[in-house]
Amino acid sequence: MRYKLLGHSGLRVSELCLGTMTFGDDWGWGGAYEESRKMFDTFAAAGGNFIDTANLYTNGTSEKFVGEFVKPDREKWVVATKYSLNVGNGGVNAVGNHRKNMVQAVEASLKRLNLEYIDLLWLHAWDHTTPVEEVMRSFDDLVRQGKTLYIGISDTPAWIISQANTIAQLRGWTPFIGLQIEYSLVERTPERDLLPMARAFEIGVTAWSPLGAGILTGKYNKPDPVDGRLSNPNSSRPVTEKQLALAQTVVDIASEIDRLPAQVALNWIRQQPGGIIPIVGSRKLEQLQENLACLEFELTPEQLQRLNEASAIELGFPHDFLQSEMVQNSAFGGVIAQLDRTR
Repeated sequence: MRYKLLGHSGLRVSELCLGTMTFGDDWGWGGAYEESRKMFDTFAAAGGNFIDTANLYTNGTSEKFVGEFVKPDREKWVVATKYSLNVGNGGVNAVGNHRKNMVQAVEASLKRLNLEYIDLLWLHAWDHTTPVEEVMRSFDDLVRQGKTLYIGISDTPAWIISQANTIAQLRGWTPFIGLQIEYSLVERTPERDLLPMARAFEIGVTAWSPLGAGILTGKYNKPDPVDGRLSNPNSSRPVTEKQLALAQTVVDIASEIDRLPAQVALNWIRQQPGGIIPIVGSRKLEQLQENLACLEFELTPEQLQRLNEASAIELGFPHDFLQSEMVQNSAFGGVIAQLDRTR
């Protein structure tokens, strides 16, 4: 396991993050205590130090397990948790991004974790109602109080994050150092705005659902019916023919190099510009062990190109327009080839 600096900070995190939405069987499909403990210990033995949970996960059981597991070696671990979404406490102010919910959610998380501080506190999802200034000042207060050391943001439009970090920098408040997004070969739309924004602001990126809800494992390509959340024809996100064709490319490359499709999909993310960190979460120890084995190899440029072509998206306006030959020649006086535009 190698380590990365998370965004514009000195915080050192492992190149894989352990997702713990499956810690606890409260939702009917996660891992019970013993299985969760084995997965945690295996991740630790591999050199992992970055662990992701949320107050919402498995009705708080995930935070309880994480807190107990990291307690004996607290200083080693970078513990990240989230606030924003409904944890079933009721009331209009028990959800959202505002100061009241942030404060009460953090206090509750600290009790469940049984820790004195959180390393990284994520805003879980943007609510489109709380002023950006309120969010950033409230985060800064928590950092100054020592209840969290760093802050991050998840599932939020790029323009809001840009506004938030610009305000924080101008006012001397704590900026976001982390961005959490859905990103995989199946979901490359963050390449339009979120990823360029993260590079511009030096925000570290973690990717949830790196296997595309299981599509990239190839299990939906098999002739026999599979037990997966997308196998239900009434699923809100049914598997498409394009996704099956993409998954087959992943399967083919995995077969050629005697690896698993999931490992190929994870390495595609790991080898993208900017040092994106996949969040690996599993229901069983065996699945986690298989995912960790992605650290043993890298994809060749030719393999990356095949995957890029199979999963390519249109960037849309204004990106495609600005990259067109007409605009590029007009913007740079016809000397594109001679102009060094690196910074």
